[in-house]
Amino acid sequence: MGDLLGFVLSGLVSGALYALLATGLVLSSSASGLFNFAHGATAYLCALAFYELHSGFGWPAVPTALLLVCVVAPGLGWGLDRLMFRKLAGVGETAQIVATIGLLVALPAAGLWVVELLERAGAPVQPAENQFGLPGVGPSPAVSWQPLDGVGIDSDQLITWIATALAAAGLWILMRHTRLGLRLRAAVDNRALTELRGISADRLSSTAWMLSSGLAGLAGVLATPLLGLSAHDYTLFLFVSATAAVLGRFASVPLAFAGGLGLGVLQNLVAGYASFAEDITGFRTAVPFLILFAGLVVLGRRRRRAAGTAAADPPPAEYLAGKGWGRRWGAWLVAGVLLGTAFYTVTTPFWSGILAQGLAIGLVFMSFTVVTGLGAMVSLAQATFVTGSALVAGLLMSHGWPFVAAAAAGTAAAALLGAVVALPALRLGGRSLALATLALAFLADQVLFQLGWLRNGDTGWEIPRPVAGPVDLGDDRAMGLALVLLSGVLVALLTRLRGSRWGRAMLAVRSAPEAAAASGVSVVRTKLLLFTVSAGLAGFGGVLYASYNTRITATDFTAMTGLVWLAVVVAAGVRRPQFAVVAGLVFAAAPHLLTTYVTESAHLPVILFGLAGLALANDPDGYCAALPSRLAARRAAKRAAVTGAVPSPRVAPGTVPPALAARGPATGTVPAPLVAGEGDRPSARTAGPCVVGAGDTGTGGGPREVPSALELSGVRAGYGGAPVLHGVDLAVRGGEVLVLLGPNGAGKSTLCRVAAGLLRPAGGRVRVRGEDATRDATVARARRGVRLAPEGRGIFAGLSIDDNLALQLTAAEDRDAVYARFPELAARRTVAAGSLSGGEQQLLALAPLLQRPPAVLVADEPSLGLAPRVVDEVFHLLTELRDHGTALLLVEEKAAEVLGIADTVAYLAQGEIAWSGPRSEVDRERLAEAYLGTGVRR
Repeated sequence: MGDLLGFVLSGLVSGALYALLATGLVLSSSASGLFNFAHGATAYLCALAFYELHSGFGWPAVPTALLLVCVVAPGLGWGLDRLMFRKLAGVGETAQIVATIGLLVALPAAGLWVVELLERAGAPVQPAENQFGLPGVGPSPAVSWQPLDGVGIDSDQLITWIATALAAAGLWILMRHTRLGLRLRAAVDNRALTELRGISADRLSSTAWMLSSGLAGLAGVLATPLLGLSAHDYTLFLFVSATAAVLGRFASVPLAFAGGLGLGVLQNLVAGYASFAEDITGFRTAVPFLILFAGLVVLGRRRRRAAGTAAADPPPAEYLAGKGWGRRWGAWLVAGVLLGTAFYTVTTPFWSGILAQGLAIGLVFMSFTVVTGLGAMVSLAQATFVTGSALVAGLLMSHGWPFVAAAAAGTAAAALLGAVVALPALRLGGRSLALATLALAFLADQVLFQLGWLRNGDTGWEIPRPVAGPVDLGDDRAMGLALVLLSGVLVALLTRLRGSRWGRAMLAVRSAPEAAAASGVSVVRTKLLLFTVSAGLAGFGGVLYASYNTRITATDFTAMTGLVWLAVVVAAGVRRPQFAVVAGLVFAAAPHLLTTYVTESAHLPVILFGLAGLALANDPDGYCAALPSRLAARRAAKRAAVTGAVPSPRVAPGTVPPALAARGPATGTVPAPLVAGEGDRPSARTAGPCVVGAGDTGTGGGPREVPSALELSGVRAGYGGAPVLHGVDLAVRGGEVLVLLGPNGAGKSTLCRVAAGLLRPAGGRVRVRGEDATRDATVARARRGVRLAPEGRGIFAGLSIDDNLALQLTAAEDRDAVYARFPELAARRTVAAGSLSGGEQQLLALAPLLQRPPAVLVADEPSLGLAPRVVDEVFHLLTELRDHGTALLLVEEKAAEVLGIADTVAYLAQGEIAWSGPRSEVDRERLAEAYLGTGVRR
């Protein structure tokens, strides 16, 4: 019993650290959508700073820890959010993953570089790299107690438990009993809707990153006695903590915290009682990675993701499309010839070796072009394929196999390993796929590559350079020239693959897996082929890279090495194989150039490689693609300025729909007013004016000097350069219901997005209560009193009814008034809003507005998916808002029903207001003709 309790207590120490890191991961991930691979690096940086300030400069332990945890770490999180993470929110997931991996590489190197500079300046710093047995926050050496027979604890463990418990309690109070916590939970549930409610999601994201970094800093300081100062160990600790974050589904802080504690205990129990693991080297330390992989696979199945769905980033503009072969490949061919010639003319033996090494690693980098560039799958196991292939080749060569046969066998082994990795992971996507492949890479490092017959101890295997007749590749110049030729062949083959039938299938699966499957393309088979080819290519490159070094050991290319490789190649450009060659040359040459001409520090090259990943926030396609694309864009702009070219023409406006045309002859494209047919009834209210395009004659009463609550003047807007709205003029006054009608694709939802500030117009003006609001973002527009009820349900499904109301109604009496008006909500106030019926959800969305009416309500399909009785109730609530003085802009497909509450009607066709006027002038029968495209029987 004493042994069991001892294992549990010691497991709770590491479990507490896992819980802190996992909680921080969940906070930052759920609030911003980014998985921060550099979370462990933040912990390491704080541990390093604590050690130097406390042990080197002599600062007292507790104040130093408080300064780092409460000020420095949150400040670092805030700065990274402002400088990097906000920009990353707008790029593809591949760039997001690689950018945070770049940060993982750069932060520890930056900390060590600062220590190095301080040491040169004479500061009393201590040796920093790979130091162990360091003092913690408590007494040094730690005080020990033995409360029970066979059970011992020390002061460092006790401090860790107490600090973790206090952090957990404080976080629970913050999230559950403060307004900031409520807003954070709302941002986690629906970031876009949070901004539509006038709450800055960016500020909440900064707060989440500050809290996350503070928790990482606390874990780093507390872990100093346990982990020492090893950046590698802190990164491993992070990925173990990611297992707890997976258990919390990257959204639940309590589940992640409990998962971290449980994981620490489980790991200790396996170490103490799993006797079967004694015969499997490395199994005990690999347990968290097994759980991580299994959890990701189970989660992926529950989410029912399409097979292999990954981070499908949109491709960059191909400025050389349609150009001749010489224009597209001439410069690359000349560069290859010059490089091959240089080996025998200008390079020294040293630089011949460096360039040959860069070309060899470039072959490995081409494997990323296949799996990530072509398949949009982020694989973090490429270094595993390299190591596995080289070890197999070395093993076979030691038994007398020739180089070519051994290299082929090693390549086949890597391809097989890639298929084994891919089969269970292909139904994952994005960060889940990346984490799954990384878990398998760590499993290979700690279990597979520890097999004695495969690794051959610490010395590894000798892999001599190949000799083919008179050609001896033992000479770096010959090796370099051979690699230039081989690289050219592989670049040509991969480019041809991209344009082949298989390549088109791969691109189709990348862009739209469901559509590709519907077209007869096997998504799983295509993804499996991509993964297998990529693994085989990595293995082939690995054998050649190992032959350049003439030896391979099991620790030459660890899983962490693969992270650095990915950051380097994606920063250069992962979509084209020739960019991978450039990345390999830069990776090999840059450290030596920096050492020779800039600094002798080994940390600066690492920092720069990490910062190259950070640059993806601005150039997600890499610098090799960004530079020529920008030059081409500048040339195109200059040509346009010289020739007077204008942007692509807009879509031609449609004809006026018969429903809104006069029965008599129309003049031009705008119909004359029409008296309503039988069944229409005049509005009980005086219709205000609806300003429309030039030539329109909006009719209706009301003084024109009263400023409009919302006015759009000449608004042009679209997406990615494709125009949708073409000079829309529209205005709605307080106490008026303006119904916007039009067929699907006319631009109604786009107009709603412009009105709410979700989409900034390319031209024109947006005014709210007479003030220019054109450049307002969503939050600023909402604070002016403009509310958007988005298509579907404008509620926070993961929050309770009471939380949804408290988010908008801070006063308890206002919420009580809502409950008195809607007793069906009062009876279920603690229930999650997502479990309500569609009608109840819409009532919940509108209820706060009735209590605190906004100046303008833009409602996009408020009756969507509701029963007729509920639709009537929703429309009745909208008329109440009108009676309170709210200006309502309603977009509805149920035209006949919504006309009953309309004061003014506008018809949008192909991005233009084709007609506008009082409701009384709309003919219902011809309205049906316009929507159905057929004549109406009379």
